[in-house]
Amino acid sequence: MAKKIERSIQELYQDDPQRADAAVFGRETGPSRRGFLNGAGLAAMGAAVGATIPFHDNMPGGLIPAALAQGTLTGPQPVQTPAPAAPKGPQYLEFPGKDKLVVIGDRPLVAETPEHLLDDETTPISKFFIRNNGVAPEAAKDADSWSLTIDGEVNKPLTITLGDLKKRFKAQTQRMVLECGGNGRSFYSPPASGNQWTNGGAGCAEWTGVRLGDVLKAADPKATAIYTANYGTDVHLSGDAKRLTLSRGVRLAKAMDPNSMIVWAMNGEALPNIHGGPVRLIIPGWPGSVSHKWLNKITLINKEHDGPGMTGTSYRVTIKPMVPGDKADPANFKILESMPVRAIITSPANGAKLAAGTRDLKLRGASWAGDLSVKQVDISVDFGRTWQKATLEKTKNKYDWQRWTATVKLPSDGYYEVWSRATDSNNVMQPHVAAYWNPAGYGGNPMHRVAVLVG
Repeated sequence: MAKKIERSIQELYQDDPQRADAAVFGRETGPSRRGFLNGAGLAAMGAAVGATIPFHDNMPGGLIPAALAQGTLTGPQPVQTPAPAAPKGPQYLEFPGKDKLVVIGDRPLVAETPEHLLDDETTPISKFFIRNNGVAPEAAKDADSWSLTIDGEVNKPLTITLGDLKKRFKAQTQRMVLECGGNGRSFYSPPASGNQWTNGGAGCAEWTGVRLGDVLKAADPKATAIYTANYGTDVHLSGDAKRLTLSRGVRLAKAMDPNSMIVWAMNGEALPNIHGGPVRLIIPGWPGSVSHKWLNKITLINKEHDGPGMTGTSYRVTIKPMVPGDKADPANFKILESMPVRAIITSPANGAKLAAGTRDLKLRGASWAGDLSVKQVDISVDFGRTWQKATLEKTKNKYDWQRWTATVKLPSDGYYEVWSRATDSNNVMQPHVAAYWNPAGYGGNPMHRVAVLVG
């Protein structure tokens, strides 16, 4: 017989929410816990999250409470069951100029920004996420000497230094969201492969540079040019200089969008090496992988690009929904382009503890929707039974994120979950759980939830 040892309720909910319901409340609760969250069951749940739960009747069955999912409020409550491997806490990045980013990959370096650090209108460089695919090259000693080539299906191939790029083309500054294609991957079940991002693979900086379209026009694209193939100088993890780390591209129409840019500055400073300096692409609204870092060449081609990161299930999503965890059919996949709608709560932080008697809860957050705009953000504090519309602030320019604010009333002290959901300009709303499962976990954008303890 397997040895039974104590296991925390947090661990049990992370592993099997329905089984956790049965263990904690004494029976399967089905789609709703209404009628079962009382007596010993309710006491156990209250002890687990650290307070009474004013809206406990509305809690869906199998829901992992936000406090337990993150382990933010209280210590474990033991349940007899075989023990899993001990969970690891967040590993914070130690990197010059960075502020408590959470490491989710070390080879290559990948680090996300906790949602509460995304509370600025313009994301500071210190709080901006990091996503590498290979080994970052050494920082350029003379940035203005950096060379960029435009070739392929063009009549006038062009090689130009950064210094000449600045002189020849009109500069612009745009505040725009950059988001990793795998943002939200950790929310898929069963788990998808890749770095397990929550919502922190995104940031909104002010980018200074020139329109990519202006530079491509200077090379005079041929009528046969329909796609870009982008290249950078980062080194493959194998160390083989002949192997490409990543080479992605976009449809020429997207490259010609006036908001697609070749940039050399971030928030008014020279573009840091870790963020692709001295020169990178910014292709807003699409996966961050097409915003090539350490950019040194763009080749225009007469077909869809097939470089590393463009084939199989890499940066591709399903055309028709597939069975989660099933074998992928390559014919059922298309390139991920515009990113899905998302709203995050940036204040208060998950696990916030507020003074007893707090009845007005002030909320702030951010929302964005790829190539689209955000039409509405709604907030719930009663597990989705009722919703309140947030106030959307004006954007600075297209592809800027939409900050939002709201004040919600709380009926008493206790444990609350704040849920946020956004709706885009095509009336598509964030789902309750990550939808359209795919092997590499792209497009996971479930509603954001934070735990708040009052008193």
